[in-house]
Amino acid sequence: DRVLVRIKDLTLEKADQEVWVRGRIHTSRAKGKQCFLVLRQQQFNIQALVAVGQHASKQMVKFAANITKESIVDVEGVVRKAFQKVGGCTQQDVELHVQRIYVISSAEPRLPLQLDDAVRPEVEGDEDGRATVNQDTRLDNRIIDLRTSTSQAIFCLQSGICQLFRETLIRKGFVEIQTPKIISAASEGGANVFTVSYFKTSAYLAQSPQLYKQMCICADFDKVFCVGPVFRAEDSNTHRHLTEFVGLDIEMAFNYHYHEVVDEIADTLVQIFKGLQERFQTEIQTVGKQFPCEPFKFLEPTLRLEYREGVAMLREAGVEMGDEEDLSTPNEKLLGRLVKEKYDTDFYILDKYPLAVRPFYTMPDPGNPKTSNSYDMFMRGEEILSGAQRIHDPQLLTERAKHHGIDLEKIKAYIDSFRFGAPPHAGGGIGLERVTMLYLGLHNVRQTSMFPRDPKRLTP
Repeated sequence: DRVLVRIKDLTLEKADQEVWVRGRIHTSRAKGKQCFLVLRQQQFNIQALVAVGQHASKQMVKFAANITKESIVDVEGVVRKAFQKVGGCTQQDVELHVQRIYVISSAEPRLPLQLDDAVRPEVEGDEDGRATVNQDTRLDNRIIDLRTSTSQAIFCLQSGICQLFRETLIRKGFVEIQTPKIISAASEGGANVFTVSYFKTSAYLAQSPQLYKQMCICADFDKVFCVGPVFRAEDSNTHRHLTEFVGLDIEMAFNYHYHEVVDEIADTLVQIFKGLQERFQTEIQTVGKQFPCEPFKFLEPTLRLEYREGVAMLREAGVEMGDEEDLSTPNEKLLGRLVKEKYDTDFYILDKYPLAVRPFYTMPDPGNPKTSNSYDMFMRGEEILSGAQRIHDPQLLTERAKHHGIDLEKIKAYIDSFRFGAPPHAGGGIGLERVTMLYLGLHNVRQTSMFPRDPKRLTP
């Protein structure tokens, strides 16, 4: 008659009910005729008591005490109100009095890392001499590291970002598309691509779905988005670069001005931030226990500054840079701090970038030949989206490609896609892992990539 119950649902409302729970043994501690277990499911755990009595013999208590950590068990028992709050467990008001316990899958006695060490804040470990787990050890043993409450919360929230992205755009009338990842020519004519063998010739892994997004706009889809892997063969060993990441891409035709698209993208991100606040407080708080961070702040409508205004703020802060110079990573971060101090927001848009620092397909600003109709979006002082109005006129596109010294043969298919009538359009690409990292205030994108790929890591 017992029902399978999730640990997170074991509350005082379930007191005195007989239940069946499946979980992992997180810890076990024998004490006389009793054994205290902590059972874990994802980021939730509960204390379970096996005590000699009507339902448990001495042998059963001994058996329970000897089950190895991380083994999967089925437990049948009664939910009881705890005499005092159970510290260290998410379910603090109740405990499980065990009547039967079955080992479903036994774990080896020696673990490559201890989960308690893996969720300990680094500062706390340094202070009392207890172990913390370094990043390489985590990634080498990712299957164990992903079991920690912090990792479970990170990837639950990341799933929520994808869900909110889809929900918001579908509500706005966008169509989700799937684009090829194996392509015949390097996207955007760039050199930072992975070459793969393709029967008797070579192909490339797509740096971006941009060509195909734009082709769909030319095919009158009007508003499209896609979620999928993006590949960048860049030898960048930084805290925010990966060679493979998940792109959240948007492309949209507009009627009067490319700011229609900028506003739509910004509102989509704001809806994601609001949805995370409303639906994922438990996950945000779980991550915050290990990696404390100020709550993410944003404005409605989103703050939009022109590039020249950002440069002026940096110059006031003592930075020397030219009008047509691109932002370096340190200057990005400094500008983020200056914006936060002045406007009290972690999310903002920088618009009207210098034409000289943007790709060949970026539409020049008709009012100023030195600037462009392009924009970046930032979270906590780091770029999470780069976008622009695209040139939809094949003649102008050809001229800009020549200006950038690009071999026209290599981008012929791209230019040809605009020869049969293309509406004005704009878009951008968002890095999912980067958004997750910056929303939670984490320090390395590898924490938010389930199985990260970078120039030095191809496994697991």
